[in-house]
Amino acid sequence: MPAPELDDKTRTELEAAAFRKLVAHLRDRTDVQNIDMMNLAGFCRNCLSRWYREGAAEQGLTIADPDAREIVYGMPYKEWQAKYQKEASAEQKAAFAKANPGH
Repeated sequence: MPAPELDDKTRTELEAAAFRKLVAHLRDRTDVQNIDMMNLAGFCRNCLSRWYREGAAEQGLTIADPDAREIVYGMPYKEWQAKYQKEASAEQKAAFAKANPGH
């Protein structure tokens, strides 16, 4: 069955709902490290916050990077790092370097 035709307003509302669920899911899954997300999916919480900031800029709004990260992390980034970020293993770093040359 094909997806229903959506008007722009409904599509935007559905996309916003999906974004909110994704952010809530990532806030709940503090055990999932950003490097694992980058290695498996090619994006992480920081990418999501950058995309949010870039979307705001397209609308003529300026959101500072720390503010965009707080929207995604649910707290200041430094606080999240202190509470939940673990040191990346040598294997994680090697996988990241292989998947993201020059990054």
